[in-house]
Amino acid sequence: MPNNNPSKITQIFSASDVKHGLSLFTDREIRAVESLITERDGKFYIKCQIKGKYKPAKPEEIVRQLWIYRLLNEYNYPRERIDVERVVYFGSRDSGLADIVVLQEDLQHPYIIFEVKRPQRNAGLEQLKSYCNAEGAPIGVWSNGNEIIRLHREEPNIFVEIPRIPKVTETLRDILTERWTIKWLEEHDELKQGKTTLKKILLDLEELVLGNAGVDPFEEIFKLIYAKLYDEWRGINEPSYQLEFFVGDRSPEDVKTAISNLLEGAKREWQGVFELTDKIELRDDHLKVCVSFLEKIKLFNSNLQIIDEAFEYLIPQVSKKKEGQFFTPRPVVDMVVKMLNPKASEFVIDPACGSAGFLLHSVMWVAGGIISGKPLPESARNFAQNKIYGIDFAKKAVKIAKAINLIVGDGKSHVYKDNSLAPHTWSDETKSGLKGRLLRFPNDSKRDKENQDKFLFFDFDVLMTNPPFAGTVKERDILRLYKLAEKNGRWVNKIGRHI
Repeated sequence: MPNNNPSKITQIFSASDVKHGLSLFTDREIRAVESLITERDGKFYIKCQIKGKYKPAKPEEIVRQLWIYRLLNEYNYPRERIDVERVVYFGSRDSGLADIVVLQEDLQHPYIIFEVKRPQRNAGLEQLKSYCNAEGAPIGVWSNGNEIIRLHREEPNIFVEIPRIPKVTETLRDILTERWTIKWLEEHDELKQGKTTLKKILLDLEELVLGNAGVDPFEEIFKLIYAKLYDEWRGINEPSYQLEFFVGDRSPEDVKTAISNLLEGAKREWQGVFELTDKIELRDDHLKVCVSFLEKIKLFNSNLQIIDEAFEYLIPQVSKKKEGQFFTPRPVVDMVVKMLNPKASEFVIDPACGSAGFLLHSVMWVAGGIISGKPLPESARNFAQNKIYGIDFAKKAVKIAKAINLIVGDGKSHVYKDNSLAPHTWSDETKSGLKGRLLRFPNDSKRDKENQDKFLFFDFDVLMTNPPFAGTVKERDILRLYKLAEKNGRWVNKIGRHI
């Protein structure tokens, strides 16, 4: 008869208030730690693998024993180099207990300190950094069982993330000096593996550096994303290329030089997003921290929606509410594209394009489903370069949209910053870019000329958009352009969001 009773660990983690998890661990590891749990008087207790004593089997204690099991059996640290609840002194009076400490070979000085009791990232990171600073430990690890952050303490209050925890046979330098190819990044991509999200990375960076860096977080993160996309693009298209977007054992100055070179290369390859004089404004040490958190993720994924996630997080909530910038969920975008079924021969426009979700997914649809960084099929490439158009009034949204379209369109973009409701205010760039799509009236020369001058009617096959729902249109020069603003032969004073 099969045993349908839930395991002891399952029972412990089933409580509604549990904030720790198990997703970082294998079934084998969980079964091994399960064997350490016993039940007495209706309560669960777990035997510590280091102290040999039983403790209440709380979720945080189970996560601690899972990490100890991995340190012993995967990383092969001897038991005598591992301590638990080790006292850490912050001064003459204050002290704390470090959850797990891996000692140096001298068995005296901490090498790796783990913080697992605090499940929240911010609180856990602060505790971990204070322990590492107090003990001078070069490596700190925070984990709640579902997530992990690995930090290398270069000097007091300067922490960079490292790609993995060194095994007993490896040194920290071995980890720091690894060079990566795009193949290695694909195999170890932490986004693909579900270990993190870009939003979580940005939250960590805000906590560690961006909050007090004195720069515009959007501009600096977008420069880094642009530089990283260029690095990956070269890796995808040049088989022998070794990635440059990494920290390793390089100095902050060397990291700054490498990332600045990548940004310059991206500006040359995909012109029109940054000014020639734009440069990275982050301090060298702050930049190094940012790169260390971004280096292990691959941005060129199946749909580049990772950039949307960054964009949505970085635009201040107040700005989004004021300007009506609400982001269309990607399943909705996919549904609309599938319903309208744009063809490679058709012209598509989004007059409130935001970060170009509808346009990008239209290219994906025509390309057969993926955008990987490799050259698109010829029909999809022509579609991306010549058939998709976007307009938006938000500067930062246009920056994102232009970047995406330049990359997938192999250097061409038809995304413009202007108010699509007010063609009489458009810049020369917008007018020049859209002039070829004006509707012609071959049998009415007067109307044809008026349209050539005023940009009122266009010739597109497909229109997809999720327009901004904020504010009221009151400008008379805009209202007079639309029959919607005419009622009983007179112009209305305003049109609100509810027509």
